[in-house]
Amino acid sequence: AHGDHRLAMMLAVAGLIAEGETLIDGFECVSKSFPDFERVLYALMQ
Repeated sequence: AHGDHRLAMMLAVAGLIAEGETLIDGFECVSKSFPDFERVLYALMQ
């Protein structure tokens, strides 16, 4: 994600529809603007 939290979040959402496993290097940069993003994303998937 090259340290860009917006790109990391977009890639995470795109990864939901991609086949196979999605790994995002530097995903921790998301905590800069949305620390609960991963928890919220999983909750929305339920």
